[in-house]
This record gives sequence, C-alpha cells and structure tokens, in this order.
Amino acid sequence: MLTVLIPCKNERDHIRQCVASARLVADEVLVADSGSTDGTLDLVAELGDCRLIEREFLGYASFKNWAIPQATHDWVLILDADERITLELTNEIRAVVQSPTDTNDAYWIGRRTFFLGYEARYGPWLNDGVVRLIRRGRCRYDRARVHEGIEVDADRLGRLSGKLLHYSIDSYDDYFAKYVKYTRLGAADRWDRGCRASGWKMLASPIGRFLWLYLIRGGFLDGAIGVQTCMLQALFVTFVKQGRLWEREHRREVEETAEPMVLPMRQGRRPRICSPTA
Repeated sequence: MLTVLIPCKNERDHIRQCVASARLVADEVLVADSGSTDGTLDLVAELGDCRLIEREFLGYASFKNWAIPQATHDWVLILDADERITLELTNEIRAVVQSPTDTNDAYWIGRRTFFLGYEARYGPWLNDGVVRLIRRGRCRYDRARVHEGIEVDADRLGRLSGKLLHYSIDSYDDYFAKYVKYTRLGAADRWDRGCRASGWKMLASPIGRFLWLYLIRGGFLDGAIGVQTCMLQALFVTFVKQGRLWEREHRREVEETAEPMVLPMRQGRRPRICSPTA
C-alpha cells in the first residue's frame, strides 16, 4: 500500500495534472500545503479524494519531514507538483510496494526534465534523478536548506528504471523566481560548510561550470536549449552563489547620516551634489 505525498505552495498551474498522475499508483494522495494563496487549495478540494494537511513553511527538509509521518501507508512516494509518473514507473512501484521480500528502505528514480517545454537531456540534467520512494518509518531528509537529500544506507537503496517527467521550468520568470531563492539558500549551506568567495572564484567558477556542462556533460547536444540551460546554470546559479558568499563576508553597511559627496566641478558647470546611496 502506497501514499503519494505532494508538498506544494501556489501550484495552481500544476496540481491538477500532478494529482491525476499520482492516482495511477496511489492508495492515498496526501497534499501537504505550506500557505498557498493562488487557489491551489480550491482546486485540491474540487478534485476530491485527496487528504490535505497544512503547516507554515520553515524549510524544505523540515516541511517534508513533518509530512512524511502523516502518511497512512508504509511506503511513501514524494512527488513535487511539477512532476508526473509514467506508466512504466507505475508498474515498477507497484511491484516494490507489493513485494513481501523487498529489503530496501528507499529507491532512486531518474527524471526526464523539461525546460520551456523542451526536454533537456544533457548538461545540468544529464542522468538527473532523486530518491523519492521511501519507507515511512526509515527515511528522513537531511538538513540542507535546498536540494535536500534522503538519508539512507547505501546498501538499502535500490534503483528503478522508469522515470518521472519533470516539468521544471515553464518560463524565464519561473526560472528567476525559483533560483533567486535557491541561490540564497545554497549559498547559506556553502557558508556553513566553510566555503568563501574571492574575485578569482567569481570569475573562474562560472567559466569552468559552463565548459563542464556544455562540453563534458554534452549540453551542446541539446542545441539552443543546451546553450540556455548551461549558461543559466553557470552565470545565474554558480556566479550568483559566489556573489552571495562574497556579500556575506564583505558587504559594507551604508551610513545614511553621512555628509553628501560633492563631485569635482567641470569648467563652466555648477558642482553636482550626490547622496552616498545614489
């Protein structure tokens, strides 16, 4: 018996298709909401046959670790609202859940990721996958602020061949909204691990990241999509994380009471007065 757990917040555009996908395999659909204000909860109520739980969002890992024990069944499949279950994966999951001799505590599941509606097979999402099918009483998420992982012994981790469909990025606005938050949380995790930034790292890290994703991981094989995904990961994610680390260590507070600066006067012109925050 299986519970499909869907953590969500403001997922009106995705929740209907996600729940329909979950019903392919779920004995229980458990929607865990963290403060939706866009009508997501109205849609969940309209769909029916879903159990809804709600709590304030205090972090990705914390929220999911709160929701997992509330599942009714021993096996739990954690499904993001922008993910869908394929028929092949459905059959594999049923086989695991119904097996009386299975000794694994969790299963790794690959993902086919879509960017602006196009599948991105290489670059950042080459061999992409996540641990999502877990035993309720044996697995929890680690303490990472973002891209948190399931804590499970390697010898009790299985692997399924079917894949999730991951409709990750619908638009550039969607990308920027997600990764503004992700880079802030990711930089905080790196800071806690002792990572620090420098001018050299801010220059070299994005260049190295792009070349690795585009050439070594085959981003060029995705054509125009590959250029975009690799460049965005290099410049918007890698560079911004380095910049946020530098900001934590070196940012200066502006003294609002400081005297205005008087710029040098050019011949024949009046002096220009600027405040320190201009």
